[in-house]
Amino acid sequence: MKKFKEHWQIHKNWQLIFPLLGLIALGYSSYKLSKVLLKDVQIMLTLLLSGVIFFILLKLTLFIFNKLEKKWNVTFKWEMISIFLVFATTGTSSLFVSRPLIKLMGINKENLPTYTYWVLYIVIGFIFYQILLVLIGWLFGQYKFFWDFEKKMLRKIGFKRFFD
Repeated sequence: MKKFKEHWQIHKNWQLIFPLLGLIALGYSSYKLSKVLLKDVQIMLTLLLSGVIFFILLKLTLFIFNKLEKKWNVTFKWEMISIFLVFATTGTSSLFVSRPLIKLMGINKENLPTYTYWVLYIVIGFIFYQILLVLIGWLFGQYKFFWDFEKKMLRKIGFKRFFD
């Protein structure tokens, strides 16, 4: 455990929650992917494929960590896990927030052309994604990173005059 803490630069025990949550999320994703690939198959085969997918995703995630650690300029390695968890949580939750709002506004495929529906769906989802990114980033202790990330993204899409 000492070696693990040193590698991820964990100084306090509460920081262990981020690697634990990361492994749980990776395991859940692996299981869901294996269920999609192997429909109506024995549980042992599904679990075996889940293990293989977990290993592949873990290697890919660690490779991405090494690349982004230099680019994102984070203080500790465990913060990378926290940042990834924020991105994952925000992507999922933006759908849960925007979908009921779209229904409440009366936007559906029956009263709009399909392409208009999807453009509105993406725009509304994007707006809530931006809001939730900063909010969930704050909950995970990464407010500064995500606020800077948000400002950079908004500058790139044309809102530069509001942040300079």
